[in-house]
Amino acid sequence: MTGYLYIGKKGSETDPRITLLSRKLSSGGWTVITGANPADAPGDTDMILSVGGDGSFLSASSYASRRGIPVVGVNLGRLGFLSENRPEDVADALISGEYEIEERGLLSASLSGSGNPESEDFIALNEVTVHRSGAAMLGVDVRIGDEKLPTYWADGLVISTSSGSTAYSLSVGGPIVLPQSKVLIISPIAPHNLNVRPLVVPDSSEITLDMHSRDGQFTFTADNLNVCAPSDTSIRVSMAQFSLKRVRLNKSDFINALTEKLFWGEDVRNIK
Repeated sequence: MTGYLYIGKKGSETDPRITLLSRKLSSGGWTVITGANPADAPGDTDMILSVGGDGSFLSASSYASRRGIPVVGVNLGRLGFLSENRPEDVADALISGEYEIEERGLLSASLSGSGNPESEDFIALNEVTVHRSGAAMLGVDVRIGDEKLPTYWADGLVISTSSGSTAYSLSVGGPIVLPQSKVLIISPIAPHNLNVRPLVVPDSSEITLDMHSRDGQFTFTADNLNVCAPSDTSIRVSMAQFSLKRVRLNKSDFINALTEKLFWGEDVRNIK
């Protein structure tokens, strides 16, 4: 097996836990190559080990998903829902085969308009967003297929996958959903309407966004990539035709992650 050790967190290559991880894999018959850019992974790479936090994992997944390479997160960050595994747990699990490869759905977004000719789609594992770029409120017209929603007047809008329900979507009031759920979550950012709530739709939906802004532009993001776009830009969002192969160690569990990292259900009555 050839593993590409992607160092997403600067300086982590000298961390003794990462040095030990690399040494263990090599002793177990792996060929380990270290680099700071997932695009530098050799053509025969069997797995990318993303070292850092969830931001590093998102950078690795954007590239690896197009090539069909599985990604395992090695957590040196502060939280880590996607990159959840401790370095000391990874090598033994990979060598012994105590892991599964799960498919995570990806968003595909295309921008069109005067300043955005049709180009390669933006890919996102967690979410795509539109956000005001100046002081003026942003109006967002949303269509789900042929059905038009009332205009959102807000700082912006988040369209999240189930994987991203614990990321930006959660911070703006969206629901937590299990990663295997086949849904998308549409959540406004600081809406200027008291009666607006997040909306859950099937992940088979095609969503179109059109903006109104007195600033003449807005910011579009796809995970940790962002661009400034003119306000006449139209955005089409749907599920991508390919998915991310995410490596999940057998000992990992989403509900446990919620309780340990976000203190889900923290209550004196739940203390055993």
